[in-house]
Amino acid sequence: MADVLNMGLKWLEDQRHEHLTREVTYQRGAESVTLLATIGKSDFEQLDEFGVVHRAQSRDFLIRAQDLVISGTSTSPQAGDSIRETEAGVTYVHEVMSPAGQPPWRYSDAFRRTLRIHTKLVSTE
Repeated sequence: MADVLNMGLKWLEDQRHEHLTREVTYQRGAESVTLLATIGKSDFEQLDEFGVVHRAQSRDFLIRAQDLVISGTSTSPQAGDSIRETEAGVTYVHEVMSPAGQPPWRYSDAFRRTLRIHTKLVSTE
């Protein structure tokens, strides 16, 4: 019997990629790759030693795992990498990181097709 859930999620992922993405540049050191990403966000909370809750929000980039290929090698996101997004002539540089002690990325689906990369805006050009 066919895995209907897997097929349905693949179709949905294909629709997201085709209709809800924009071009960004993923950069690690001097190496970079241009790929399509869907823009999202994640909210984080962290309790400090005084019991105060600190809230932070990251700008997330959802990309297909198969598209993150740097220097011919399929790779996972790493803290310190950057994602460059240009809009209306302004380039926004986002550093791959995650607040509140969380990992800087996670899979966004059960079949590990989509990466959700957490970032913070660090500069504009």
